[in-house]
Order: sequence, then structure tokens, then C-alpha cells
Amino acid sequence: MGGCLPRCFTALGHLSHYTDMTIQMSQGQFDPSAQHDAALQRDELVRPFLDACKPREQWRIGIEAERFGVLVDAGTPMQYDGANGIVGLFKLLVAGHGWTPEAEVAGGPVVSLARGASAITLEPGGQLELSGAPHVTLHDLAAEVAAHAGELGEVSATLGIRWIGLGFHPLATQDQLGWVPKFRYGVMREYLASRGACAHDMMRRTATVQANFDFASEADAIRKLRVALRLSPVISTMFANSPFVEGKPFGGKSRRMQVWLDVDPDRQGLLPAMWREDATLQDYIEWALDVPMFLIKRRGHFVRNAGQTFRSFLTDGFQGHRATLADWVMHLNTLFPEVRLKRTLEVRGADSVPCASMAALPAIWTGLLYDDRSLDEAEALTASWRLEELQTLRERGAMFGLDAEFRGQPLVKTAERVVDIARAGLVRRARLDQQGCDESILIAPVERRVAAGRTPADDLLASVRPGEATHRQLIALAPA
Repeated sequence: MGGCLPRCFTALGHLSHYTDMTIQMSQGQFDPSAQHDAALQRDELVRPFLDACKPREQWRIGIEAERFGVLVDAGTPMQYDGANGIVGLFKLLVAGHGWTPEAEVAGGPVVSLARGASAITLEPGGQLELSGAPHVTLHDLAAEVAAHAGELGEVSATLGIRWIGLGFHPLATQDQLGWVPKFRYGVMREYLASRGACAHDMMRRTATVQANFDFASEADAIRKLRVALRLSPVISTMFANSPFVEGKPFGGKSRRMQVWLDVDPDRQGLLPAMWREDATLQDYIEWALDVPMFLIKRRGHFVRNAGQTFRSFLTDGFQGHRATLADWVMHLNTLFPEVRLKRTLEVRGADSVPCASMAALPAIWTGLLYDDRSLDEAEALTASWRLEELQTLRERGAMFGLDAEFRGQPLVKTAERVVDIARAGLVRRARLDQQGCDESILIAPVERRVAAGRTPADDLLASVRPGEATHRQLIALAPA
């Protein structure tokens, strides 16, 4: 490869801001009472998706990733309040690096930062996210993320904080974690706990790396969605990286994947409605209409509305409020399937990983979804895969990693084929960096690992003493 080495990815975030309205919503600024406040008509439900269609030359790539802050000396989770908590960290980023603090409502606590097209946001337990700008190439995306890593590393060192890139918090108990003061999280905390035993673990002890993609048309969006749904359990297993719970191995490879199996079945999973060969965008909309809501926003304030389906809200209203387009966009952001369709196609299934592997996740998906030949091959590879097989694979992959059986052979065989298809797609894209290397350099960490039949979790488990691991061992092994 000569000088072609993978860039280090340490980003956290979600690329849900391709339009001004979506930027504002992700940062808590969007007020449905001020914009798009006309009563929503049934035929307008398709608008967020169709308005997002764009020609290939305008397609972009985004990364979402989350990670855990840990106080190095104590090994305890970073809290929201305090000089060495999120509030203190945000102040340093604002003062030294030009970020602007944002609150959900005027005068409320700061829950995000904004700078240009990027944002830093928070998950319920204080997991930090970087929502990077959409990029033409993976090289450009890597450069932004690397710059953010440098900024964050600088301010974190002064606070005694280190960042862990794992899919499940390896040290913290639920009692040690706080709650980020966002209204939505308060609603989710109560409602989701009634819909699955692992709700609070999902909210506060999991972290992910995700990728976001554009589409040219309704047909293109649905095709990519269906192929990505079939591939998601395979690729998620490649990135299995959460073998520790409260300092001890839990017995499998991805506690995060396992947790998601016991979270609100209405809003997560592999979208059975989309597995029919004739599935359309309307099928996705019908599914979303039947998922219960969390809240709406009126005149700068949130209104709790947990449990009513959007279908009912659209027909009957709620406490005198009628559904608006902004309510519908907000609702789409509260759905958590393994692959989510909004103004972008969002692949959501993978554990967070250290920087050396983080670029590989968006790179693999880019090679599969943005090259026509690779998309054809991925579709052909997965055409006969059944929903029931993939649901079982989610369970087996979480426990056994690439040793899980799939279609009568170890999953690693299928994983190797998927990586090969992705690599070829990246080579054909021919997007070169300053050293003349194409984007396929960014999947090198996963290629090596898959060739050896290993997940990141296998490497972690091999690097610690049997039984309990110390917090310093885990911080050193899982840098982000």
C-alpha cells in the first residue's frame, strides 16, 4: 500500500441534518408552532422522503458514532454536571474551539453544541455524539472526524477523561449513570421501560457507530433499505465489540446486539413489513403510522404524548392539537429499526469501535450501496435470505460472533463475501486521497479481522486476564 494507511476515526454522532429543518430538530431548535404548523394531510406523509431524493452527483456519506466518557483515576462514568462532567467539557469546547451551546428550549440546560453543519449531541446516559457534516468522500469524512478527535482529546486530558469505543459500557452499573436532562429522554425512560426489559440498558449503556446515505428516488430508497436490512445482522456481527458487562465477560461477543432484542418491539428490528418483494415506501409509512409516539412540541414547549399511534394522532388529534408535518418528521426520528429511512437511509446496527476500525463501517456500506455493480451483487447474494433466518442470526451473532452458524456454515464465510463486494465497489468509485489511495484502504482493519474469523470482541477477550478486568485495562484496550 505504500503510504496508504487508514485514517483514525473517533467520531460520534448522527447525520440527521441534510436540511435546515432537520438540523434544527436534532439540536432542539425546531418549533412546530413557528414552522410547518398547518394541519398535516394524509397525502403529505410522503414529503420528507420524496423531498430528500437527489441525483447521484449530490449523494453524500455521513457517520454516526457514540462513545463513553470515563474518569481515568476512578474508572467511573462521566456525569452531566460538574467541572469534569459534560457541562465542563462543553464549556471548554465552546471557549477554545468555536462551538455554540444549544438547549432544547429557551433557558434550558445545554444538551448539544453546533458549529457549521456539525453538532455534538448527547445520548441519555451521557454518551457523546459527533454529528458530522455530509461528505462527498470517505477521506473527507475521516479528516473531519480526526480533527474532532484532536479537539476532544485536548480538552478531555485537562479533565482527566478518557473515551471508550465499545458497544456496551464495560464498567458502569445502572446506578452509576445519570440522565441527560432532555425532555424526550424523560418520556422514553418511562415509556420504553414498559415495552422491554432492556430499555434503560439500551438508552444509557449502549453506543454505536452508524452510517447515512442518500437515494435518488423512492425505488432506489426502498431497494437500498431492503438490501441493507438483509445485510445488517451480518455486518453488525463483524463489528461485535461489547463482551464486557460491569468489568466481566458476559459470555458472548456483543451485549449491545443482545440488548436490542429486548427493546420496544413496535419500533425496532428488521421491519417485517418491508420483506415482501413488492414492498414500497407506502409500506414503510404504514408501519411508522402504527408506532406509538413520544411527544410533540408547541410554542417552544414539549407536550408529552406517549402511547398514541401517529395514525390515531393524524385522525383524532391530541388535547386539541392537530398533527403537523414537523410532528411527523419528529416521529420518524423516534423510530429505531436496524435500518431507518428518513431524509437519509441510516444503517444502525453496529457496536461502537476504536478509531482504527471506525472508518470501516461507513466504508463497507458505501462500497455496497453507492456502486451499482456491488448493489446488484449484494442484492443477488441476499435474495433468498428469509426474515426468520436473519432474526435468528441477530441472536447468534450477539453470542458467537463470526462463529455463528448461518445457512449451514460459519457466518465468517458470508462475511468474507460481503467484504469482497464492498471492497470492489470502493475501488470502482475511485475516490483518491492525497497519497493516491482509494477508499478501500479504510476497510483494511475489518478485512484482516474477518480473514482471521475474528470480531473486535475476540481480540478484547484475548487481551485481558480471565474473569474480571480492571478499569485501567479496559480503558487501555478500548480507546476511542
